[in-house]
Amino acid sequence: MLLIKHLGISARQFDISIGTANGYILRMQKNNASVGSDVIERIVKLYPQVNLVWLITGKGDMLLKEKSNEASQSDQAIETYINERLNQKWSSEKKALLEDILKEIKSANNK
Repeated sequence: MLLIKHLGISARQFDISIGTANGYILRMQKNNASVGSDVIERIVKLYPQVNLVWLITGKGDMLLKEKSNEASQSDQAIETYINERLNQKWSSEKKALLEDILKEIKSANNK
C-alpha cells in the first residue's frame, strides 16, 4: 500500500495497471498473503523505479536511487536517437525509390 500511496493512485487503478483482478492487492494485504512472482515481475516492469528487494522483502528503500533513473532516461534518449536516424534513413530510401519510380513512369510514357 505504500507504493500505491506513493504513486497517488487507488488500489483499483494499481490492480488494473498490473493486470490483476479487482481487489487483488487489497486481498493480499488483508490475508497477509504473498504476491505471485508473475505479479512482482509486472510491477517492476511497469514501475521500474521500484526497488525489487524492497518489493519482495520490505527492506531498503522503496525507490531506486536517482542514478538508475538517469540511466533509464539515457537509455530512452539513445532509443529516441536511433529511431530518428532510422526514420531519416528510411525517408531517404523512400524518396530515392519514389524518384526511381517517377523516372520509370516518365520513361514508359516517352516510349
